[in-house]
Amino acid sequence: MMQIRRSGARGYADHGWLKSFHSFSFAEYFDPAWMGWGNLRVINEDRIAPGTGFGTHGHRDMEIISYVLSGNLAHKDSMGNVKGIPPGDVQRMSAGSGVRHSEFNHAPDQTTHFLQIWIEPNVKGIDPGYEQNSFSETEKRGQLRLVASPDGARGSVSIHADAALYAGLFNGSESAELALDPKRKAYVHLVRGALDVNGQRLQAGDAALIAEAERLTLARGDDAEVLVFDLVA
Repeated sequence: MMQIRRSGARGYADHGWLKSFHSFSFAEYFDPAWMGWGNLRVINEDRIAPGTGFGTHGHRDMEIISYVLSGNLAHKDSMGNVKGIPPGDVQRMSAGSGVRHSEFNHAPDQTTHFLQIWIEPNVKGIDPGYEQNSFSETEKRGQLRLVASPDGARGSVSIHADAALYAGLFNGSESAELALDPKRKAYVHLVRGALDVNGQRLQAGDAALIAEAERLTLARGDDAEVLVFDLVA
């Protein structure tokens, strides 16, 4: 089974300094049909205006991944981490028993465009944690590069969740396949460009929700950047 959700069907919020598309119910956007997929709870596509950002706020018991597309995201948290997240980096913050952080775009003339991803953890009340790794375009070109996993395999950031996240770049004849467990779910989010996903054409912002499938095939990319999630059912 594969269901396509088009970009324009997502929730949308315009706060002036922040423009955000919500793949699943979040904040003032609520749709009981879109509360998550497997243990994937949030994908927000955020654009933060120059010189603005999220003030200090708290989280608990959630695995939060930031994936920057353009610009830079300045992160500061109660664990003492002060980091900049550029495109190509994947940041993981385990909220655990509680963490406070802020996220800002300090650039005077450039919007920060990033994906905020929340995955439900398989353990609660742990000490909060932070990890950030860089993944080159070469590692993602024409293939799916593991960027987050439960055991930190292949240099991926480690998450306290039964989930894996892959990132890939596809153009022209480049293609890839990923074996799926039909007892699990998969979620494909097209970050930019266009791409065939199991024969269906996706455009930027579109997503494919997949269940009871044994294989994922990606092909015919047109400057495509894609994220693929392997999730519990």
